[in-house]
Amino acid sequence: MAYKLPFNIDLHNKVVVVTGGGGVLCSAFAKALAQNGAKVAVLGRTEGKVQAVACEINKNGGRAIGVKGDVLDIESMEKAHRIIMDKLGPCDILVNGAGGNDAKGTTTKEYFYNGDIGQDDSITTFFDLDPEVIGSIFGLNFLGTLIPIQVFAKDMIDRDGIIINMSSMNAFTPLTKIPAYSGAKAAISNFTQWLAVHFSKVGIRVNAMAPGFFATEQNKALLFNGDGTPTERTQKILNMTPLGRFGEPEELLSTLLWLCSEGTKFVTGAVIPVDGGFSAYSGV
Repeated sequence: MAYKLPFNIDLHNKVVVVTGGGGVLCSAFAKALAQNGAKVAVLGRTEGKVQAVACEINKNGGRAIGVKGDVLDIESMEKAHRIIMDKLGPCDILVNGAGGNDAKGTTTKEYFYNGDIGQDDSITTFFDLDPEVIGSIFGLNFLGTLIPIQVFAKDMIDRDGIIINMSSMNAFTPLTKIPAYSGAKAAISNFTQWLAVHFSKVGIRVNAMAPGFFATEQNKALLFNGDGTPTERTQKILNMTPLGRFGEPEELLSTLLWLCSEGTKFVTGAVIPVDGGFSAYSGV
């Protein structure tokens, strides 16, 4: 599908790489960037998904290729880079969309109480969390951002390159139950600022988007009961979101396009919340 964009920018002759490009949000990013003239490499672990996104872009008059690649494997990223270089050219804009959580890195309760240990095998407490799972969550989100930058940012040196990372509203205030994911996204925000300074002398700008809660087909079962009513946790989310609703994927596109535009040449090291006010609200 083609999106009705809030505004358009000129990305003709620009090569954009979108990691996690087979997902709901990042496929929307890829399509919107293609609508603005970019040549898009849709990169992800599942070849069928990235090829489907690329095919849809091409059918709608854009130019895209689907590239299979694992953001945690530098050899895989280097192979993807060679393919993209050969078919599209050097990368101008990198959107690091790959990331996610693992249910095994989640505690059952928001609070720990006396008696929780050893009383019920169905309860996962902080003390039950597997360090390997925690490490894998950090790896997917942090290393899965660092490695693509190591590979693709070399193309951008002295070429006004743009890197956009994906942080989260829980980087500002951690959510209960998901310590590893919250910590990993906080690391992305910090890393974005570090990179912005580190690359400032070679013309590469680095910023991040921090989405709030977006209802998609992928997380619908976690947010809503079978009858369509919100779960208890969902109701808490909505109560803490001043706008009182979930975001729609296309509502991230204006921030994405703004960060990719000529109008943000003096913007680097910024983490932009797109969260309906969630990160600004104290609850009282």
